Amino acid sequence: MKDFNINMTEGKLFPKIVKFTVPVVLAGILQLLYNASDMIVVGKFAEPGSLGAVGATSSLINLIVNVFIGLSVGGCVVAARYYGQNNNGGVCRTSNTAFLISLIGGFFLAVIGFFAARPMLSAMGTPDDVIDRSVLYMKIYFIGLPGNMIYNFGSAVMRGCGDTRRPLIYLSTSGLVNVILNLIFVIVFKMGVAGVALATIISQALSAAMVVIYMIRTDAPCKISLKTLKISKKELMMIIKIGLPSGIQGSVFSISNVLIQSSVNSFGSVVMDGNTAAVNVEGFIYVSMNSVAQAAMSFTSQNYGAAKFDRIRKTVMECAALAAGVGIAMGMLAYVFSPYILRLYINADLPDPLVIQTGQLRLSVIATTYLLCGVMDTLSYSVRGIGHSTLSMVVSLIGACAFRIFWIYTVFAADRSLATLYLSYPISWALTASAHLICFTLMFKKERNKILQLKEELS
Repeated sequence: MKDFNINMTEGKLFPKIVKFTVPVVLAGILQLLYNASDMIVVGKFAEPGSLGAVGATSSLINLIVNVFIGLSVGGCVVAARYYGQNNNGGVCRTSNTAFLISLIGGFFLAVIGFFAARPMLSAMGTPDDVIDRSVLYMKIYFIGLPGNMIYNFGSAVMRGCGDTRRPLIYLSTSGLVNVILNLIFVIVFKMGVAGVALATIISQALSAAMVVIYMIRTDAPCKISLKTLKISKKELMMIIKIGLPSGIQGSVFSISNVLIQSSVNSFGSVVMDGNTAAVNVEGFIYVSMNSVAQAAMSFTSQNYGAAKFDRIRKTVMECAALAAGVGIAMGMLAYVFSPYILRLYINADLPDPLVIQTGQLRLSVIATTYLLCGVMDTLSYSVRGIGHSTLSMVVSLIGACAFRIFWIYTVFAADRSLATLYLSYPISWALTASAHLICFTLMFKKERNKILQLKEELS
């Protein structure tokens, strides 16, 4: 099989960062296009309120699954570190351990999500006219969660080894299936939100199958087989040490997002539709910037394993600049063309001006300042890449999550407007990015001095 892996420890950095990032960006955009097709199809062809019903579930789904998604980040970092050390055995043990974690975790979360759907949506104050559809969507989605977990863990290990192309190929194939099934289930069979959910889990199962087939057949270090398929205690502890703080961070972040979604829900189902559409548009900006942050994490991890600290510093600087540039360009485009983009998500036969107005308001505040989020993520992921995932978690939780919760119960409580609610995002990004910059500078010096001291002792 063709070798798509990138050696991040040698050669010019920026071309390799771009080579790594572009497939991740395309994969993320494709994923969002498929998600957007879910939203567009359900918004245009299902009964009114269905768009908000699907959107109301996203923060809850993230709350439940983010711990295990965080562990996949740990798998990426550990695999990258071993790959940078040319330790193929370590990569193999990491791959097998990550696969079993994804399989076990996927089934565990499927049960939790299925039975927790209605009580949690009720606690969020989901309106009565959409809650039944939201519950149905969540239950079907969680039935297919094992496939989602397997794809995420498998593709994370591949990225750690520098292979970002295969995950893109697998996602492209499964996403095309998702779009076709959306059209068939919703338009032809009139299945509404159930059809969108069913199309999603079938396509996720397909992407998982392709990842597993590759990892079984490959001769690359990330190979899995029945002979090697076991959880390695050493690699498990490393994955947990790096990934669990990331997962906890994601889940606690979701708590603040659940509170924000609950606040949006209080404005009614029409506002929920507009908010959901804008969030979907923002996703295209986010995944593009976050792909640069993933590059920063993988490059810092491989070069940390190779003890090449000059390349680590240069990686972070170039990735932060690239993420900011992407955020500025895409954010302004989203804001300028928002009236036209948002209309794609609503039923032309039943237009409601408030849907467009809500979406434009959100994009005017968030899309235009999204570069701050890109810089924040790049710095945060770089801190994880050099082994300080817990510090990254604590800073992010205080600077972003806790601040947003504080904002909701103080500033928003005093001025209950959507503009006030949305302002919590850019302010929290700016504060957290500044804190992460300080942390990276300090931890970089600490790790570099530790390696230099070790080399002196050995010589």
